[in-house]
Amino acid sequence: MRVRGNDYRVLRPEERFTPRLTVSVVVPAYGAQHELDLVLAALARQTYPAELTEVIVVDNGSEPPLRLPATRPARTRLVVCPRPGRAAARNAGLAEATGDVVHWLDSDVLLTPGAIEAHMRWHHAAPYLVVTGYIRFTEVEPPAELPADLERHFEPAKPHAWIVELVERTGGLTDNPKRPFSLHVGGATSVNAALLAAAGPMDDDLVLGQDTEMGYRLAQAGAVFVPEPSARAYHLGPTMRMRDQGPIDRVSHAFVADRIPTYRWLRGHPGRQWKVPYVTAVLDGAAGYEPVRAAVDALLACTVADLSVLLVGPWDTLERDRRAPLKDPALDLVLVQGHYEHEGRVRLSAAEDVDPSVPYVLRLPPGWVPGEDTVARLLDLARDEGLGLVNVLLDETGEGVAAARLERVSAFARARILAEPGEDLDDVVDAVSGVVWVEGETYGFTTEAGPPPLGRRGAYRGRQEAQAEAARLAKEAERLRAQVAKWKDEAGRWRRTAVELRREVGTLRRQLAAANRAQRSLRALVSTTMKRALAKRLRT
Repeated sequence: MRVRGNDYRVLRPEERFTPRLTVSVVVPAYGAQHELDLVLAALARQTYPAELTEVIVVDNGSEPPLRLPATRPARTRLVVCPRPGRAAARNAGLAEATGDVVHWLDSDVLLTPGAIEAHMRWHHAAPYLVVTGYIRFTEVEPPAELPADLERHFEPAKPHAWIVELVERTGGLTDNPKRPFSLHVGGATSVNAALLAAAGPMDDDLVLGQDTEMGYRLAQAGAVFVPEPSARAYHLGPTMRMRDQGPIDRVSHAFVADRIPTYRWLRGHPGRQWKVPYVTAVLDGAAGYEPVRAAVDALLACTVADLSVLLVGPWDTLERDRRAPLKDPALDLVLVQGHYEHEGRVRLSAAEDVDPSVPYVLRLPPGWVPGEDTVARLLDLARDEGLGLVNVLLDETGEGVAAARLERVSAFARARILAEPGEDLDDVVDAVSGVVWVEGETYGFTTEAGPPPLGRRGAYRGRQEAQAEAARLAKEAERLRAQVAKWKDEAGRWRRTAVELRREVGTLRRQLAAANRAQRSLRALVSTTMKRALAKRLRT
């Protein structure tokens, strides 16, 4: 079954399944022997078959050294990691693990009896999953012995609030979440071992944030992230992050910004370079000096500064002809090398070895130059639509089609896991993430170099002029608003005057009507009087 995006609902794992996969539970620990005893006692109660479960406890330099209690799973062993740090301890346990699935477990987290079985049900459904259980945080003092009913003993407890909020906000991580890898927390998370091998071990150079950084690399390797409510656990006390979130974020963000390109809000600087760029453009470095330079310079000057360029070519074969350099058959290759070998955002390589942590790869054919905003617009399209591949039709002739490609690395990684022998990889990417074609001209591609890129000084002056113009327009808008307000006041006065005039006209009309009535009455009276007088005179 092929999961599109992170919508794992198509997998439908069976409630009753035949366990066949092995699981290695890795428990890094430092001191707190009694809590470790409770953790191992809880693992001994798991419903998943004991013969398919191994537990590796990593003593991270405890003094006195940790020991294994009598109540523990049968296949439990203790290893020592003298290098301090949870990442180093987990890597030591990972090196010892033999299971098909690796289950991270902190030494202060007690699993309810069916937790591992709930994890493994998903792993039997697909080989590229990361499953996270639901941890609740209890303030109850650790008991002398593990209680028979964990829920009754440790409730009321607090949920893992930000995970619950993330899951609810994204429909259980199925509604095209931007960063589902945030679900990867080390307290109670399981990962397919082959997927973990592809992503690599934990980065022990990080001070904090190792779980999130590994989650990002797992996403890049093609992972689907699954929250499993029935895999429940209790954390003995609050986490360090719950106690000191502000200081922890301050330290964590300083390091993960360099390693997780999708955390765009941490990369606000307009020009600096990062360990892992957001997009890498791959070009044929042997396509000719002028065409390569036109394309590379356009890329370096584009509106996406978080970008690197990989020029693929036989750089290791170059031997410069010092006596007749103009007749050197590899002169164009020499010129490209000489022009870019000291540019920090350009790398020359004999093979296409893109860092797998880079989210996007842009493949640009020889002779085509992107516009200033081309890369940004293609990235917007891929992000907004959740696409795995954007094909850009540049030219179509009798000899074939010229096209650029913007590839989402994580979509292609998952496609490689799922592809059948001989199956076209783009078709699999279409199934798991989506593929579209767009017109190159619409997105600003040309075959000629554009005008010289605007330098920093020119950009600064342009920005200053734009800000001055914006201030002038804002002042003019304020003046116009004041004028409009004045006109509104005058219109109000006119309306009031008109009302008063209408009232006066009404009064005059009523007075005129009364006068007309009086005049008609007077005329009638005069007429009657004259008639009577005339009649009287005629009689006499």
